[in-house]
Amino acid sequence: SSKIQNLEVESTDDVALLENRTDFSLAKTISHIEEKLKKGGSPDCLDDGVIPAIGNEIGAEAQIRLLKAKLRVMQEELDSVVRECRKKDDENQNLNSRLKATEEENSRLQRTINMQLSQTEKYKMLSQEANKKSERLQQELIALDKVLQ
Repeated sequence: SSKIQNLEVESTDDVALLENRTDFSLAKTISHIEEKLKKGGSPDCLDDGVIPAIGNEIGAEAQIRLLKAKLRVMQEELDSVVRECRKKDDENQNLNSRLKATEEENSRLQRTINMQLSQTEKYKMLSQEANKKSERLQQELIALDKVLQ
């Protein structure tokens, strides 16, 4: 019993193999293993380390239960990874929306800046013209003062 519990805790390095198979079906795999065990054979996974050395020492029903338990753990891990992927996808969508809004705000602010720069240039020119006119009028005033004196 303690040996079986230790087996369930072992790393599932064989999970990466599942990604390479597009026709993978958990139900087919389980039924294939159950058929081999019922016929008295040893499933292929017993030789590849899924059920190490004690695989031959435990009965077919125990092997099936062990494999089903491993399968449940793998399915839970897969579900967890799928949830994380969905969460990351949602986060990416949110970030993309925020980026788009930020780019639109940046564009709007750039247009505002350009408009304000053109207005600044316009007022600068008006100010220079007013200063020139003011200087000319002061010179005329000084000239009139001299004439009146």
